[in-house]
Amino acid sequence: MSSIVEIIIGIYIYSEYDRVLSFTIQNIGSPVSATSIKKYLKSEHRDVSIDTILNYLDYCQQAFILKKVSRFDTVGKKNLKIDEKYYLTDHRFRTAKGYSNTKDIERTLENIVYIELISRGYTVEIGKIKDMEIDFIATKDKERVYYQVSYLMETEATRQREFGVYAHVQDNYPKFVLSMDTVDFSQNGIVHKHVIDFLLENRL
Repeated sequence: MSSIVEIIIGIYIYSEYDRVLSFTIQNIGSPVSATSIKKYLKSEHRDVSIDTILNYLDYCQQAFILKKVSRFDTVGKKNLKIDEKYYLTDHRFRTAKGYSNTKDIERTLENIVYIELISRGYTVEIGKIKDMEIDFIATKDKERVYYQVSYLMETEATRQREFGVYAHVQDNYPKFVLSMDTVDFSQNGIVHKHVIDFLLENRL
């Protein structure tokens, strides 16, 4: 009887863990907290504690499935311990879970750029400027590079959003906007680059 109970408990625990992982994979590139996951699980009539959720997320990081990226307040010059984002070590995990990388191309591109940056030896953070955000602040050897990632910038509103955030960054470190556009939208010293060209840097 005890073995049956252990199996049932094991299945239940795995189910909880799987739902936490699925929620996080679905929301890569968006702020994810244990509280938001708890609310999601509660909507599924699952009562899981914050500590358990944090443990599950930690297991995912130890298993090299997820990487947690903290926010950096560019005004206050400090790391923030809230609204972290998670990225996948391999975006094909999303496919394995049944999520479409094509449908969620913006999330997928952002994930690809993140993995490329850490593979180049950068420490990567998310930039926070008041109520705005810079996708990635990449730091290595005391040098810093900023990156915004977008799928396409067909509209002026999109271009203003992607380039405009840099107007609030008061330093002279390189600033890039990456997208799949074939037209060069570089402006005001901010370099626009095709994502593929970015990925092929130093490899040709």
